Amino acid sequence: MTDQNRNSVLGIVASLVIGALVMLAGSDGSTKVGSIAVFALCGLLAYVINWVVFVPSNRAKTEHYFDLTGSITYLTVTAVALVLSDGLDARAVIVAAMVCVWASRLGMFLFRRVRRDGRDGRFDRIKTDPLRFFMTWTLQGLWVLLTVACALAIITGSERRSLGWVAGIGIAVWLAGFAIEVAADQQKSAFKQDPANAGRFISSGLWAWSRHPNYFGEITLWTGIAIIALPVLSGWRWVTLISPVFVVVLLTRVSGIPLLEARAKKRWGDDERFQTYVRNTPVLIPRPPRG
Repeated sequence: MTDQNRNSVLGIVASLVIGALVMLAGSDGSTKVGSIAVFALCGLLAYVINWVVFVPSNRAKTEHYFDLTGSITYLTVTAVALVLSDGLDARAVIVAAMVCVWASRLGMFLFRRVRRDGRDGRFDRIKTDPLRFFMTWTLQGLWVLLTVACALAIITGSERRSLGWVAGIGIAVWLAGFAIEVAADQQKSAFKQDPANAGRFISSGLWAWSRHPNYFGEITLWTGIAIIALPVLSGWRWVTLISPVFVVVLLTRVSGIPLLEARAKKRWGDDERFQTYVRNTPVLIPRPPRG
């Protein structure tokens, strides 16, 4: 077995182990269907959906449906949690709506982008290696589970409480994050569609405040859902607060900012205007432009 295959196997095993532990913790106090906790059932479903779509995608060696599958996984898992959970309250319904709105909007945006560009550069090497490709789909199952963990804790939880000021703060934080992410994506999309900007980097609008405002928005909105969950968490379900932490680590240390920063440096690193932009613009947390 090559080192690359060994790493893929380890990645798959680690994904399953971490997912199992989170499902076990989230199942504490979860509504049950027979003897199975709804939280655990939803977590398992996140993996299964991605494994099913992996089969035809691997045969065609295509990543076109990867991001769309991620969104469908969020929507399906949330819908199943709603249908199988008892005594749904305003908190559960609001959070479910938040997840569905976010997943639908982002999934279609990313799917259209891949269709327009013809490919996703992240998969150029991965999709030709079945084991690495399978690991990527498995990791997406884990990604969905960890990201939506707080929302699932709210929806599937047996403890219900009326909305209070903490939930109000969480809703406001989510709305702010969602608005920032949508605006940043739309600004970048419009910038790239303008032929006059071919080969240039965006540094206007929210992108003058942060080099990755869309990621700041995503981190913010998942933090909002975690805040909404605080009043109904207890026991091992506190582990589901891994949700916003995971999003931060994923976007700032793994697949988000590091990859994009390296790609931008390779493309515009010798451009003095880009060097000035990097010096004057924070990586993530927005700050008013200088000058």
